Amino acid sequence: MFNENVESKIRVLLSGYSGRMGRAVSESARAGCNFFVVAGVCKGSKNLGLDHDKSVLLFNNFSEIKNILVDVIIDFSSKDILEDILKFALENSVPAVIGTTGHDKNQLRKIKEASENIPIFFSGNMSIGVNLLIKSCKEIAKILRRNCDVEIIEKHHNKKKDAPSGTALMVADAISSALDSDCGKSEYIFDRTKIHKERRKGEIGISCVRAGTIVGEHSVIFGLEGETITLTHSADSRKIFARGALAASKFIIKKPPGLYNMEDLCKEGLCCL
Repeated sequence: MFNENVESKIRVLLSGYSGRMGRAVSESARAGCNFFVVAGVCKGSKNLGLDHDKSVLLFNNFSEIKNILVDVIIDFSSKDILEDILKFALENSVPAVIGTTGHDKNQLRKIKEASENIPIFFSGNMSIGVNLLIKSCKEIAKILRRNCDVEIIEKHHNKKKDAPSGTALMVADAISSALDSDCGKSEYIFDRTKIHKERRKGEIGISCVRAGTIVGEHSVIFGLEGETITLTHSADSRKIFARGALAASKFIIKKPPGLYNMEDLCKEGLCCL
């Protein structure tokens, strides 16, 4: 039933197997030679058991999974099952790559607490290009300081539930961290329709678009006196996030307990699978 060479591959438990990102991760894993998806969790799915190619065991929830050897969990499901993921990961000492977004402060705290016992890779965006965008924005902010106005515009498909995107918040946080040390705390503005006054120094505007099948686009505007700098990253395929998640898996299984992100991965030059 299973690939005879699975022992030589990284065995993946994929949470959100039947979703858009789950399918992208599964396809990318099959296309490579280092990974094998041995099981998937599809909460609420009516078609459980073996998937269509007879190689992946499917489960409705994590409590059903017994006696299956996995090297890493990749999660692109829902923030609502975070506790189930962390419980399974901690009980089985399995590293986790969390690509789901929209977690609240309490959930973020639980991720941090779990990382004290197992390695967790957590990022609001698994794209290498997006993380280079974030790094570039941070460097620009360090130079311009409060001498510019910052606006972030993010666009996604009409099925995306959380807003703003985790990536938009990652960009805002990176810019804010470059400014806050000696320029006062940044303020995120999500809705200007109720603000009838001039823009204040220290504001970072964040606007959201949900339309059609847009995979993901993030633009950052630095408005200066007499000129404007705009940086944009566009995702044409979900495969870029899938490849990033698999690269994160390869990275995380070698690490001690701790909380890791794309910046850590890029520093080690492990961006390619």
